[in-house]
Amino acid sequence: MSRTAIALTLCVGWAASALGLDYVTLRRDGEVSHVEGRLVLTARDGGILLLARDGVLWNVVPEEQVKHTSDELPFKPFGPQEMTKAVVKQLPKGFECHPTPHYLIFYDTSREYARWCGALFEGLYSAFHTFWTQKGFKPSAPEFPLVAVVFADKQSYLDFSKDDLGDAGESIIGYFSLATNRMTMYDLTEAQGARAGRGGTSAEINRVLSSPEATRIVSTIVHEATHQIAFSCGMHARYSDCPLWFSEGVAIYFETPNLRNAKGWSGVGATNRLRLTQFQQYQVKRPRDSLRTLIATDDRFRNVNQAPNAYAEAWALTDFLLRQHKKQYVEYLNMLSRKDPLVRDGPEKRIEQFEEYFGDLKKLDAEFLRQVGRMR
Repeated sequence: MSRTAIALTLCVGWAASALGLDYVTLRRDGEVSHVEGRLVLTARDGGILLLARDGVLWNVVPEEQVKHTSDELPFKPFGPQEMTKAVVKQLPKGFECHPTPHYLIFYDTSREYARWCGALFEGLYSAFHTFWTQKGFKPSAPEFPLVAVVFADKQSYLDFSKDDLGDAGESIIGYFSLATNRMTMYDLTEAQGARAGRGGTSAEINRVLSSPEATRIVSTIVHEATHQIAFSCGMHARYSDCPLWFSEGVAIYFETPNLRNAKGWSGVGATNRLRLTQFQQYQVKRPRDSLRTLIATDDRFRNVNQAPNAYAEAWALTDFLLRQHKKQYVEYLNMLSRKDPLVRDGPEKRIEQFEEYFGDLKKLDAEFLRQVGRMR
């Protein structure tokens, strides 16, 4: 977890934001930065959470603030051209931008691979909006262009992402940042040792990445890209207390595209065999309070030994609720989408909110296990 993310978890007692454009000068790690944006929240101690025009969330504690002024000018997010200039300045030399209707793909690998990424993400974006609209929840259009950064090789990616990932970077092939609202990854054909992305056609890249060995790698990228869409299109707000079982369950639900299909997303909602197998193995020793602990806190997701079972149960619960309690799920989703940043609910409040929409937890758990037991 980055230093900024840690600081955010420690900020409490926020007040509602004001209208207008804010200008903040701050000193951090010996460097002075000038940021203009929309004030999201103000802390009782004078700290602020500022949404910059490039979509980055700045958590500025009082001792970092040099100057803070505001006016009544309306907040205007960067458009594609302004965003491109801003992001390129923050990247190593040699990066170019491949624009799509909803994304800006910044890359120093081949243009063909950037186009492949753009097509993959646009397919996901379309499938995401269609799926949730049909379920009764209408995603909003993103306020900012969706940014993805694609490095040509793993080492360059690790060097750039060190502050965000630390030592965990070796095992993480791509990630979504809540602070920047951006996806960062490296050429997945490099991860497969095939180098098709260095000049191969889309068909060659698809051939490499649709192989059984690559399925899990692509799924990880799609999982993170789903988070980016969900946080950008009104499903949940960045730094709000959206339970991890819910946000991760949604990402897992979409994480496996069918790259052999022309549309790529014919299987949204299909059984996730990997997660189902994991959950079935977990059931043998599953504690009676497993559902309660999954919903009440995010602790199991943050424990390296418990996380695989937590992710599997999050997928199984999401699949079950969407099949058997769709109306209540969408109502619960609408409630979560209205949560403000940095306002934390305790474990009992989370349980209370869940039972308000889905009823008694013990009865639901019994129904849940019966339903999963029928899956093959």
